[in-house]
Amino acid sequence: MTQYKIIVNPISGRGTGKKSIPTIKSLLTELNVSFELSETQRPMHAKELAEQAVQEGFDVVVAAGGDGTVNEVLNGLMHAKVKFNKSAAMGVLGVGRGNDFAYGIQVPHDLNRDCHILASDHRIAIDVGYVEGGNYPEGRYFGNGIGIGFDTVVGFEAAKLKYLSGFPSYAVAAIKTIFLYTKVPLIRLTTDDQTLTLPALMVSVMNGQRMGGGFLMAPEGDPTDGLFNICIAKQVSRSKILGLIPHFIKGDQASHPAVITLQTRTIQLEAIEGTLPAHADGETLCEAGKMLKAELLPAQLEIITEKFLNQDV
Repeated sequence: MTQYKIIVNPISGRGTGKKSIPTIKSLLTELNVSFELSETQRPMHAKELAEQAVQEGFDVVVAAGGDGTVNEVLNGLMHAKVKFNKSAAMGVLGVGRGNDFAYGIQVPHDLNRDCHILASDHRIAIDVGYVEGGNYPEGRYFGNGIGIGFDTVVGFEAAKLKYLSGFPSYAVAAIKTIFLYTKVPLIRLTTDDQTLTLPALMVSVMNGQRMGGGFLMAPEGDPTDGLFNICIAKQVSRSKILGLIPHFIKGDQASHPAVITLQTRTIQLEAIEGTLPAHADGETLCEAGKMLKAELLPAQLEIITEKFLNQDV
């Protein structure tokens, strides 16, 4: 029988994680899922618990939280794979603010449905990103994407909004950031087959599709295709930033003259002038970095999802 380790971040979603525990236990018990549940107690604890779960022989390790919790669990699983040559599949219960990784692997923001998906144990292998630089010269894995520039500052501002959560907090923060992020860096960006040098408002390096709970940075993103989807927003005036935001919500920004999109397996970004505020899966990589390098590692991690499952659970 498949053994599940459920790792809950009790403060995710402004306390939604903690409130969800009785429902998670009840649903998984009804579904005859064999599980053990632990709560995180500090930053990076989910990574430690995930790595330990692999060593203890759990078949599936589940991140119950937001994108930060998912990122920690993913890093724990990848470190266990590299260090001990042992692996486990990953599941997600989206009880955080953004739940963008879950969106990209088609796990809905619905706890009942998510538990049924876990019980189905339907798996696909997804690609995993690896980034070096900033506060992580030794590297860090990520599942959804890297944001550089404007959207990173949006994330910083959204975290300060105690009265809002989810997409509304990012939407309000985006408007606020228009007036805060006034000096964009001059970036040299090198991909598999080209180098671009330009002042960039924002660069998104996507394995998934969405950031900020509702901004479709890469609407065609596919975490199984072996390629990053890159979205670059060139420097524009404040009024034009405001006009760009609806395009990212609808996902049709590729047709905008200020936006460049491309695909690559590797990317290097260097700030020739200014600095790079950056995050990976919503977790801060640096507030003022100078260089980042990322590569996509194909088919590294089994994920439980209903993607490609053409039947109701």
